[in-house]
Amino acid sequence: MNNIYTHQQQRVLLIASLIIIAGFIIFGLSSYISAFLGAGILYVVFSPWFTALAIKRNWSKPLVTTLLIIFSVVVIIMPFLTLSLLLIDRIQYYSQHTEDILNLAKKAEQLTGYQITSQKNIQTILQQGGSYASRLLPSIAGGALDFIVILGLMFFTMYFMFVQQDSFLKGLQKYLPFKRDTQKELGESLKNNVNANVLGQLLVCLVQGVLTGATLWIFGVPDAIFWGTVAFFMAFIPVLGTPLVWAPAGLIQLSQGNTSQGIGILVVGVVVIINIDNLLRIMLAKRMGDIHPLVTLAGIVLGVPIFGILGLVVGPLLLSYFIVLIHVFERENRKQEKEVALAEEQVEETAEQKK
Repeated sequence: MNNIYTHQQQRVLLIASLIIIAGFIIFGLSSYISAFLGAGILYVVFSPWFTALAIKRNWSKPLVTTLLIIFSVVVIIMPFLTLSLLLIDRIQYYSQHTEDILNLAKKAEQLTGYQITSQKNIQTILQQGGSYASRLLPSIAGGALDFIVILGLMFFTMYFMFVQQDSFLKGLQKYLPFKRDTQKELGESLKNNVNANVLGQLLVCLVQGVLTGATLWIFGVPDAIFWGTVAFFMAFIPVLGTPLVWAPAGLIQLSQGNTSQGIGILVVGVVVIINIDNLLRIMLAKRMGDIHPLVTLAGIVLGVPIFGILGLVVGPLLLSYFIVLIHVFERENRKQEKEVALAEEQVEETAEQKK
């Protein structure tokens, strides 16, 4: 029995069916997209280690992958989760106990002679900040089952990306709708973004957080460890970063009459913390991925509301991919224009020869 559809109709319906089914799959897994993104990021981070152990030294691929998963849980997941829960707990405390913040705002108003804002607005901002932080950072208390599923799916995906690395890479090369040169550019962009926004940023933020916490502790600011943790997370934001922590701390000390402590915090912040931040970023930029600060900042603003904490990496990556694809589009257009111009010249030469 003959099919009622022509070959062209069958092709169109096949593509439409693939798009529809893919849409349902993406919609169903949208709550767990961070697991696949996290698996991809960890794959890039641990690829050199996997290559050194499993490829060059011929260790068992499942064994190496299992060791990498254990290492990431102990060294990355648990400390980051602990810091996140500590930060969420304290932010929620301050959002529910706004008296201290309101008193500090009053003292700042008395010191400057300007009204900062109304107490009601400050309370609203603090409560919204606590709610936003709870959504942004992972919290077992907020959804233990989802958190466990995301972690399990992430490590499960990462396991098969490494164990079946050859087929995984061949599949990407086969099904990605880009030429081999474009795929290479996208791969380099991914590597540069992960190096710059995970490894490099993590090192810079760790140094910034430690320096900020130590400075506040030396000058007698309460909850120095907590504010050092806040500085660690804030340091992911270029330009603004830790000044959002130590600058208000110094001004608060001045408003309370602690002139030497306030000036000391501000001087250390401007002279030491900012300069070390700039120095580290310059040193690491060429070594670990040369990403423009504007791309990082705009990417964070784009990525964090959509992907949560992973948006610190995924947002800049999306912008970098957008820029790479624009360059590819521009290059292909120039190549096509040259080919058209060359073809026209050949046609003209042929016409002249015939004459």
